[in-house]
Amino acid sequence: MTKQNGFSLLELLIVVAIIGIIAAIAYPSYQEQMRKTRRVDCSGALVGLGNAMERFFTVNSTYLGAAAGGADTGEPAVFPASCPSDGGTAFYDVTIQVATGSTYTLQAAPTGVQASDKCGTLTLTNTGFKDVTGQDVGITRQDCW
Repeated sequence: MTKQNGFSLLELLIVVAIIGIIAAIAYPSYQEQMRKTRRVDCSGALVGLGNAMERFFTVNSTYLGAAAGGADTGEPAVFPASCPSDGGTAFYDVTIQVATGSTYTLQAAPTGVQASDKCGTLTLTNTGFKDVTGQDVGITRQDCW
């Protein structure tokens, strides 16, 4: 009589359980890392919009009219209106929140899968002040920028 070699059902169930436990730990960590990566990408794009606003000011001597249609607020005309700025699925909507002759405030509001980001909305002013609004309790702007 020959002996058959192979895995028993119990051994297979133990392996499946171990893989399930590892996946349950790894997947949330992966999701948080993806949110962080998207946030960093958009914070860079927000700084890029700030640079575009400065170029606009250099040419026009004012920040007024930098939004789409020559408006003072809303989607920027001088930079893409979403992150990632090179196209694809938008994770942040980028807008000019306030623009006057000599100041501006830019904002990037999370959207889509990024809407559950703990940092909320990123803001940047003409003085270079970086802030967050709508963040979870205990989260500071240094955590998000």
